[in-house]
Amino acid sequence: MGAKYIFVTGGVVSSLGKGLASASTGALLEARGLKVTLLKFDPYLNVDPGTMSPFQHGEVFVTDDGAETDLDLGHYERFTHTRMLRDNNCTAGRIYETIISKERRGDYLGKTVQVIPHVTNEIKGAIRKVSNDVDVVIVEVGGTVGDIESLPFLEAIRQMRLEQGRENVVFVHLTLVPYIGTSGELKTKPTQHSVKELREIGIQPDILLCRTDHFLSQEIKAKIALFCSVPEEAVITAKDVENIYEVPLVLGHEGLDTQILRCLKLETADRNMQPWIDLVEKIRHPRDEVTIGIVGKYVGYQDSYKSLNEALFHGGIAHQLKVNLAWVEAEGLEGGACEEQLRDLDGILVPGGFGRRGILGMLKGVEYARTRKVPYFGICLGMQCAVIESARNVCGLEGADSSEFDPSTPHRVIYKLRELRGIDELGGTMRLGAWTARLKPGSFAHQAYGTLEISERHRHRYEFNREYEESLVAHGMDLTAVTPDGTYVEVVEIRDHPWFLGCQFHPEFKSRPLEPHPLFKAFISAAYEYRLRRRGTAHETAQREPTQRLAASDAVAGGVTAAKEAGASNS
Repeated sequence: MGAKYIFVTGGVVSSLGKGLASASTGALLEARGLKVTLLKFDPYLNVDPGTMSPFQHGEVFVTDDGAETDLDLGHYERFTHTRMLRDNNCTAGRIYETIISKERRGDYLGKTVQVIPHVTNEIKGAIRKVSNDVDVVIVEVGGTVGDIESLPFLEAIRQMRLEQGRENVVFVHLTLVPYIGTSGELKTKPTQHSVKELREIGIQPDILLCRTDHFLSQEIKAKIALFCSVPEEAVITAKDVENIYEVPLVLGHEGLDTQILRCLKLETADRNMQPWIDLVEKIRHPRDEVTIGIVGKYVGYQDSYKSLNEALFHGGIAHQLKVNLAWVEAEGLEGGACEEQLRDLDGILVPGGFGRRGILGMLKGVEYARTRKVPYFGICLGMQCAVIESARNVCGLEGADSSEFDPSTPHRVIYKLRELRGIDELGGTMRLGAWTARLKPGSFAHQAYGTLEISERHRHRYEFNREYEESLVAHGMDLTAVTPDGTYVEVVEIRDHPWFLGCQFHPEFKSRPLEPHPLFKAFISAAYEYRLRRRGTAHETAQREPTQRLAASDAVAGGVTAAKEAGASNS
């Protein structure tokens, strides 16, 4: 039996959650024993998101084979057991680039190249390319129905149903059913108009996912079903949830997977969602909490760090801890407000990024973590900042820097990758994808992974300069992971510290809620231990010093209250 196809489209407004809906559909079908894969179509003309601003596009998710892809592929990997590759994300830019290359080679034999059939055939080819050895292919079409950019993709999936047969293709349409607070009503008209728009281009949806903050009554479902020509049971409430890992359970309870199996005429085992049920129970009932500060360049748009947020969340789940994220704008630390912004944190993380903006603030964050013994985790740029800070403030190398930020620095402790020198293009010109590293026995990294060889995903253009290795090691920094050939330094640590680690790779890309990444588990554990020590010290101080510090009677009363609160929080 060949693969069957689920096409997920979106209407009314953007950012309704097609990526999460697609990923959750994959989780539900996997829970029934089916093998799935996913494909994301993006209608923009960039070849890939690698050169796009994080403020516009969010994070760039990197696959094992080195593709720079849409952040929705991160959702796909976190919700299913499928590993995404380059072919699982395709943009309009890549489609047109391929077509123009073929035309220049003469592959079309002098024919006029047109949207139909040439563009649509290329799109269908991309779909079939990922359909080998799987039961179901879930295809998310980016954008909103009615956008001019997505029309070729919608036409291609319309043709897919004709070619594959009705029992092998299902159309799932995600719409909005807004709640109008002033009238106390749910409004179905936006959904009706969105389906009408889809029908005008020849696609009749089989299943409607209705995004809303209220459960849809049977009366509302019946009204939507009548006007949109779908069975009532195929009108699914996609209700807002407290955390994204509840989405598969909510959609499963509404019968989404049952309707998909009906449309595709598939018979499977009963759904087993027990691991997801246990996961949500852990999330809902943490035993304590921990606060992590993210000192970054793009904190104004949190999707810039989507995988990072989720990986920290996963690290907390592993220890049944709620992880509170404190967003610290790196530039805000440059003015001397470091102590005030960082003193209440249990751990500090400096994530990846490009360019000089905010670097001084990041270096202050690193210095604070190093000198105050606060657990520190540096990722990519965060590792490079750790090296620069140690070179300047511990080794005494005045002006030490990265050649990215200061090409004339006297001490290039970080410099451009050797194989990229002389290459000025930005797109796809980095060290990308999965690379192997060997760990130093007994290091923080080794203790976390429990193995001496790892494979992690990379996305960087600059590297550690090993000419400064001797000086940095002599002043307390360890190089605890290198590539098998010894060329690249992958992990640095500080020996005299509870937990201080910087890695050149991006471990967040391989973390899953049901399989948290070892480094994030270790970091959260270290941060929680620091919190307990700090909380214990605060408790002792509150018990020992109130009468010495306070004079006025009202202040004494306040001190007693503070001591009681400290005692309660430490119980």
